[in-house]
Amino acid sequence: MFLDGLDDIDKKIIGLLIENARMSYSEIGQKVGISRVAVKMRVNALEQKGIIEEYTTVINPQKISGAVSCYFDIETKPEVLMDVAELLRKNDTITQIYRITGKSKLHVHAVAASPEEMEELVYNTIDKLPGVLECSCNMIFSRIKDIKGLRL
Repeated sequence: MFLDGLDDIDKKIIGLLIENARMSYSEIGQKVGISRVAVKMRVNALEQKGIIEEYTTVINPQKISGAVSCYFDIETKPEVLMDVAELLRKNDTITQIYRITGKSKLHVHAVAASPEEMEELVYNTIDKLPGVLECSCNMIFSRIKDIKGLRL
């Protein structure tokens, strides 16, 4: 859907890797009708262009006993937005930071090992950020749908 500029084979390769990034080049080649070597060359080209950024393991925090996952929407004074983003980026509990539309806002995801660790993040990091005008927090109870990357 969003992959204009790529041919059908590249789109199929990306779709297969989204489903299972551990799929072998041979298996991908069988599914798309090209050789293992051709698949490797195409994947390497997609990586070099920055279309494929990384391969990773996704951990579901709800499956780990005691883990707490929260989203924060943080509005700051415009002049400190990027400073706040940098302070948050350095914190290991923070897993994602997005600049979003609206005033000077950040959308932040954090995963803590326990409620106590999440409380520490709030009191010792988020509450002490400079220039914050408003902050809301939502705790995630369960994952219903979570698509990685983009839709094909």
